[in-house]
Amino acid sequence: MKPRNLGLITLAQVLALSIWFAGTAAGPGMAREAALSPGFLALLTSAVQAGFVVGTLASAVLGLADRLDPRRLFAAATLLGALANACILLLPVGAEAVVLARFATGVALAGVYPVGMKLAAGWADRNDAGMVVGLLVGGLTLGSASPHLVNAFGGLDWRLTLAAASLSAVAGAALMALVRLGPRHAPAPPFRPSAALRLWRNRGTRLATLGYLGHMWELYAMWTWVGLYLAASFAAWRGIGPDPAEASLASFAVIAAGALGCVAAGLLADRVGRVRVTVAAMAVSGGCCLLAGPVFGLHPALTIAVCLVWGVAVVADSAQFSASIAELADAGLTGTMLTVQTSLGFALTLITIQLMPLVVAAIGWGGAFAALAVGPALGCLAMLALGRSADATRLAGGRG
Repeated sequence: MKPRNLGLITLAQVLALSIWFAGTAAGPGMAREAALSPGFLALLTSAVQAGFVVGTLASAVLGLADRLDPRRLFAAATLLGALANACILLLPVGAEAVVLARFATGVALAGVYPVGMKLAAGWADRNDAGMVVGLLVGGLTLGSASPHLVNAFGGLDWRLTLAAASLSAVAGAALMALVRLGPRHAPAPPFRPSAALRLWRNRGTRLATLGYLGHMWELYAMWTWVGLYLAASFAAWRGIGPDPAEASLASFAVIAAGALGCVAAGLLADRVGRVRVTVAAMAVSGGCCLLAGPVFGLHPALTIAVCLVWGVAVVADSAQFSASIAELADAGLTGTMLTVQTSLGFALTLITIQLMPLVVAAIGWGGAFAALAVGPALGCLAMLALGRSADATRLAGGRG
């Protein structure tokens, strides 16, 4: 029963979350058709992030996950997101309404990703919480990567990319009819704005959140721009124009590889501790940020190899920050703490996603990606401080 339901929830999330990065994957094709600026392409992703932040807070304030069956909420939100994503097909390329449609998609996703986490948590126990949450973040990763795969094998028609993502989301919503609630399913406490201060007053949750913010500084900027980075690097190596299909396939592989990292890190963190796993993952991903410049324009096999390692490490630790908050939060405030942490993290991604094209134009890909290394470096310091504190005994069954 447990493996079946976790498998259904994960598959539903993979399919539903394909609409998250559908606009990003379709962006280069739209730009070739209407000569869109890098700033507009950045908005295709940052609008989703902004919508997700707004949607997450609104859902928490209204207590939707408490008042509604989470399976029905997941399905309804997924269908709304699929509709908003599909609306882009009816709009003029580059219209402001396209950005609004992406924002609406992000709002809808607030009823998908966190609710999927809650459904999975209902099947978790003390010994496998890291693995279960890692499984769901792995689903997010695969869903985010899938539009790039459609680009690679779909004739590079951006309309096909968007349509395939919306159809996948509809299929994900349908799977919710087969999901059962786990034995540990319980309503989360209602969101209280004043509890946000508790996140910072509690030293353990403050340090775990700072680690998470360092991780998020890098993650979505890398996911958003690695496709264009790879296309530019391949073109520099060959001395001719980029091959969009090749870059799309490589981008899918790089982002999708993170799913393996999420599951492996979850299994490892439950056994050796969350601090060790998060610090190791951020150290590796930060190192890849610094290597992105030196390997730019080299043989594609070398550039892809570095990016594959980066793709695994950049998201491997993501679930463990959420698991840490769940273990360190005051009794009765876990839901509130996770809501605040997630909202802060995704709000931060708006900065790096929008800054990247400006920094690339000023100092090139190497310097832009090197600037992302600041996030994991600070995140490592925060998690190492958490590991030295008394709160570490509350993580991963006392393993830290």
